[in-house]
Amino acid sequence: MPALPVLVLASSSPRRLRLLESIGIVPDRITSPCVDETPLPAETPRQLAARLARLKAAADGGAYVLAADTVVAVGRRVLGKPADAAAALAGLRLLSGRAHRVFTGVALRLPDGRVVTRLSESRVRFARLSEAQMRAYVASGEWDGKAGGYAVQGVASSFVRGLTGSHSGVMGLPLFETAQLLRGAGWKIP
Repeated sequence: MPALPVLVLASSSPRRLRLLESIGIVPDRITSPCVDETPLPAETPRQLAARLARLKAAADGGAYVLAADTVVAVGRRVLGKPADAAAALAGLRLLSGRAHRVFTGVALRLPDGRVVTRLSESRVRFARLSEAQMRAYVASGEWDGKAGGYAVQGVASSFVRGLTGSHSGVMGLPLFETAQLLRGAGWKIP
């Protein structure tokens, strides 16, 4: 039986690793690429997610490099990872009672240097949140390090009135799109 090619996951996110493992893929190595995530002038949230995923995939010299980036947006406004509790609270106030979009770009760099990409787009609608709910959520610390300042797989799942699109994409790695990329590169996925 031929050996499987080497796969590098270019993400330090434990949730992305768990999602990848849930479809039977275990990376040989994990790296944490350091890229500037500042949006370019006139760059849309969709373009930002795709560009950052490509940059992260190019940041490592592995045989196959899989990377992803998630962008939460209200209109064209990008809600990044909050810098502190005050920013997390401001983000929740903006999301409360309204819909927003979550874009997750996935990129796979092949051994020949080509990069293939997919993009997941989901629409998430939050319930109207009370000030007490928002403050309790911020106090939980779950928002820390999360795009948009919330984790849909955690306590914040109780805020979601509806989700259209990829639940795993909102979590940070859209499994359908990821599986498409890997299958296209010759991976056998159960």
